[in-house]
Amino acid sequence: MTEERAQRRLAAILAADVVGYSRMMGVDEAGTLTALKAWHKNVIQPLMTKHNGRVVKLMGDGVLAEFGSAVNAVECA
Repeated sequence: MTEERAQRRLAAILAADVVGYSRMMGVDEAGTLTALKAWHKNVIQPLMTKHNGRVVKLMGDGVLAEFGSAVNAVECA
């Protein structure tokens, strides 16, 4: 019987969301969505690249990201 080793990987997870998103959507839904898309493109993606992170999931105004280092996750935050 061959012993199978579990492959493990350490990761740091960052979860972030936009403060006041519901209020902003109530005031200007189209403008908020446009601004949110620009925020993902111009802020989040460059930060992920700079700090060696990976966006795992986008959820409305939320972002779930993975980093190989806790230091990189904190610096990105």
